[in-house]
Amino acid sequence: MFIGEFHHNIDEKGRLIIPSKFRYELGERFIITRGLDKCLFIYSLEEWEKITNKLKTLPFTKKDARDFSRFFLSGAAECEFDKQGRILITSPLVRYANLIQKCVIIGVNERLEIWNEEEFESFLNKNEEEFSEIAENLFSQE
Repeated sequence: MFIGEFHHNIDEKGRLIIPSKFRYELGERFIITRGLDKCLFIYSLEEWEKITNKLKTLPFTKKDARDFSRFFLSGAAECEFDKQGRILITSPLVRYANLIQKCVIIGVNERLEIWNEEEFESFLNKNEEEFSEIAENLFSQE
């Protein structure tokens, strides 16, 4: 399980340090792809396999299924860490998530998310007052 929030800078070549506790949990190779809300998602190979197996069950005749599969899979890349614990993020993914300098890496259960720092702060501020209502709605359905 990934949890926590870390702040690091991405360099001009698209390299970003991933905290050591996350590196251990991800393993040697992992997948990075476009996420939702203009961030990037990182999955271990094991989690990635679970997701792609679910995607395979979606009916290709449904436009939403085709569109989401294109969005999610076309940006995906297999990655590994360099000797400094950095990952190299492809330029299309850097542009998609607007990763300019300051980044936030967060653990969200089975995945990591990489955000532009300003956009993550905006997300938190925008939704701050709604989180208790969201939690109530989600957990009252049990």
